Amino acid sequence: MAENDTTVYYDDDGTLSDLEDRTIAIIGYGNQGRAQALNLRDSGVESIIVGNREDASWSRAQEDGFPVYRIPKASSKADIVFMLIPDEVAPDVYENAVEPDLDEGNVVIFASGYNITYGFIDPDDGLDVVLVAPRMIGTMVRELYIEDRGAPALLGVHQNPSGDAKEVGLAIAKGIGATRSGVVESSFEVETKTDLMTEQALFPIFVSAMMSKYEIELEAGVPPEVIMLEQSLSREMAYIFQKAATQGIIEQLSLHSQTSQYGQLRGIDAFDRQPIQEYMRECMHRIEKGTFATEWTREQQAGYPTLDHLRKKYEKTEMVEAEQQTLDAFGLREEGTKDED
Repeated sequence: MAENDTTVYYDDDGTLSDLEDRTIAIIGYGNQGRAQALNLRDSGVESIIVGNREDASWSRAQEDGFPVYRIPKASSKADIVFMLIPDEVAPDVYENAVEPDLDEGNVVIFASGYNITYGFIDPDDGLDVVLVAPRMIGTMVRELYIEDRGAPALLGVHQNPSGDAKEVGLAIAKGIGATRSGVVESSFEVETKTDLMTEQALFPIFVSAMMSKYEIELEAGVPPEVIMLEQSLSREMAYIFQKAATQGIIEQLSLHSQTSQYGQLRGIDAFDRQPIQEYMRECMHRIEKGTFATEWTREQQAGYPTLDHLRKKYEKTEMVEAEQQTLDAFGLREEGTKDED
């Protein structure tokens, strides 16, 4: 279906018959890998294997009833290879453990556009290369499937020598339950832009706003525990975003008092978004030009010194220390979530 030049595919647009007589290798049995493998099997896809290193995920895949192999062996057995491993390790794994065992006509599917967009992975011309990218974490991909719903996804075709790449991508999307909700025809580049913008533009602004609110309320004499409980630890903000995900950001306001509704809408209307837009344009420029990708590659090669420094820096900020103390003081911490020294 096309709306505003955007094509969205649903269940009737894909058929699992496009996966018949093909073996699918799920490379990486983590959060997304497990969810998508289970969904595909529950949809009736018969030939699914897992390629993984020998760790806890290997054992879990065996417990779930999948044949598990080292990644090169799984790749050699597969007609469709589904790359579901972290972006930073994917190029090395692809080059050394996947690519040598692929044959012309095989299909390589990614759930992230990052490595194709920036050329860190450059598949052979004889391979179909497809993006099937759910817009939710793996646990939600699985939970929604079990509820007879689905996680929306993006679909993109990077290479199509067979002429059937989109059909295979739609079949995979149908198998994981995405077409129940809707699959947007897109591209590797668009997926990369929107994903990185959320991480590099939206989240930093959100956290910076929380820090600023904390500082101003401290100046006004509000105790730190009260600030932290109000702005995040009460889970009110989490609830608001949860409802926004099912009702919409403005429609969920009906769940608030009229005092709250007026204050929120009045604030939105008065807020000057221009500085934020300028910051976001700068972020988009870094993403589109590959500046961030180059910087991140150098950071990995150096052993993550800047990442480690920044994490330690912000763990020691006054707001974060107050947050951690409040979590403990009010028994709000989930078991096993506190970082070990």
